[in-house]
Amino acid sequence: MDDMAALQATIKQRIARESGAQVGVWLYDVATGAGLEVNAGTQFHAASTMKVPVMIELFRRADAGTLRLDSTIVLRNQFTSIVDGSPFTLNAGDDSDSSLYFRVGQRVTLRELNEHMITRSSNLATNAIIELLDARTVSATAHALGATSIQVRRGVEDTKAFNAGLNNTTSAFDLGVLMASIAQDRAASKSACAAMREILLRQEFNDEIPAGLPKGVPVAHKTGWITATTHDAAIIYPPRRPPYVLVVLTRAIPERAVAQRLMADISREVWTVVTR
Repeated sequence: MDDMAALQATIKQRIARESGAQVGVWLYDVATGAGLEVNAGTQFHAASTMKVPVMIELFRRADAGTLRLDSTIVLRNQFTSIVDGSPFTLNAGDDSDSSLYFRVGQRVTLRELNEHMITRSSNLATNAIIELLDARTVSATAHALGATSIQVRRGVEDTKAFNAGLNNTTSAFDLGVLMASIAQDRAASKSACAAMREILLRQEFNDEIPAGLPKGVPVAHKTGWITATTHDAAIIYPPRRPPYVLVVLTRAIPERAVAQRLMADISREVWTVVTR
């Protein structure tokens, strides 16, 4: 049995220890082209991982000259449901980044909004950017990059859409393809991809994939979580070799800490094999 086949078996065994857990895994080693999949095509609620294709679309617009990252918009906390056009607002207490709510009514740069969207997973910043870009365009760009089944339908906390089943969805494969495109300078221009990687490296939530790695290993990644669902999509940079991309999506694990331990364990097993 080769290394990847053995690693796949080990990952499946670890997943099986969590009763009822549903997990998707996608791994791609940029150095060798080797990889593996475990339920990589299974669709999950995307949670905040959908912010990755939003960022890609934002930088591609900047590449095309149709917007400037240092241009400003007036930050508002009122958005439109995709179900019936009715207005809704976000609650700072439900957002992982409450700092932007103090700036509602003020002008904020797109660059700063994107920083909050990725590093602190700000829902307010996300909705402001999606309103500007249009979710359908975000999906179309992701599909063109090879993430053919990802669906970015709306911003965050559109309760009417959630109740109607109109959610943002992704698979481990989709997110992996997008992260690999950023890692390999294919998601946008070379300079834009470098800038996106730097932002992802500043991610402040690091209890999933990074928790299984040796201390100090750089990880450019985006997490996401909702009830019983925890995700992470990462570009990992071992010393003295090209990076590898790892995506782990989980659901039906009620305790987030349990999901985080599972994801860290998978990350640790992958590191051991890939860096051998």
